[in-house]
Formats: sequence, structure tokens, C-alpha cells
Amino acid sequence: MNATKIDFVPSGSIIFISAPPNTVNAVYGGLMSTRARYLNAAGTIVDGRFRDLQEHRKLNFPVGRVYGSDSVRINGFNQLQVFARDVGTTAPHELLRVGEVNTPVRLQSEDQEAFIHPGDYLVADLNGVVLLPKQLAQRAVKLLASQVEADERVAKDLKSGKSFSEAAKRHRASVKMPSVAKL
Repeated sequence: MNATKIDFVPSGSIIFISAPPNTVNAVYGGLMSTRARYLNAAGTIVDGRFRDLQEHRKLNFPVGRVYGSDSVRINGFNQLQVFARDVGTTAPHELLRVGEVNTPVRLQSEDQEAFIHPGDYLVADLNGVVLLPKQLAQRAVKLLASQVEADERVAKDLKSGKSFSEAAKRHRASVKMPSVAKL
């Protein structure tokens, strides 16, 4: 992402960067986070490598990989979250340029084919990153509330000595499920 593009990040946005497969250079660094933070970006997800860990830490916001035990997450007001596949050491200036902004971006994965579209929701935590397409968001939120409530009740029962099987059967039976479209 070059300086021109980073200067136009809307407040509250998540920056999603997709590096071409097998790119060894970092495609996002501390200066980009400095600008993103000033513009009140909600976070950055890099499908590739990022760099400048010390700069990110000096900015007092977490940096971590989207998988693995070394991921870091800190909750707090105006905390910029950065998630990436890996860490690199050098900038990609000679190798890569920003191609497009606010267009669908393909996730660089051999395991799945997924596209992130402008307006989609990206949810990231220590467990990884989840893509929630914008058109499914309202339905998903309605289903998630039921799941969270059930899990909280299961946890309460487990803490009081009930078996997992008993607690899950008792509380998860009422979890709302998505309707399946008929083919």
C-alpha cells in the first residue's frame, strides 16, 4: 500500500491487503500503521507479511499473526489491530505496487477460494480471521446471539459440576440454526 492509498482510509475501516502468493517481502509496515491509526482505522489484516514490529509496539497497539500461539490481542479504545500471515524484513517497493482499492480481493490460500468484497465484515482474534459477507451479516448476528447464550449456560453448568454431555444437550438444543435453502 503506497502513501497515496493509505491517506484515504475512512475512519472505522479495516484495511485488507492481499499479497501475491510466495511474496517474501513485507507488504505493510509501521509507517502505514502510524497513518492508519491517525485516521482511526479499525485495523489491518494482511494476507501476506508485515514488518516493523518494534514500530507497531511503540505505537502501543498489538501486532500478531492470524494463526499460531504467538498471536497477540489487546482490547482497548482506539487500538489498531494488525493481523498477518507472517513477518518479513524488507519493503516490496521494487517488486509490488498497489493494484486496486475498494474492489474484491482474493484470499491467497491453497485450501480455500474466498473473496473479500468492500463492505464485508472481517472479525479477527487470537484464533484467526473470519470473513462475514455483508449480505449475511444480519442473519448471522441473529444466530450468534443464540449460540453465545447457550455457550454461557453450558459454561455455568460445567463450573457447577455437570458433565459436558448433559450441559450441551440441555442448552445447545435450543440454539437457532440457519435455514437451509432447498436446491
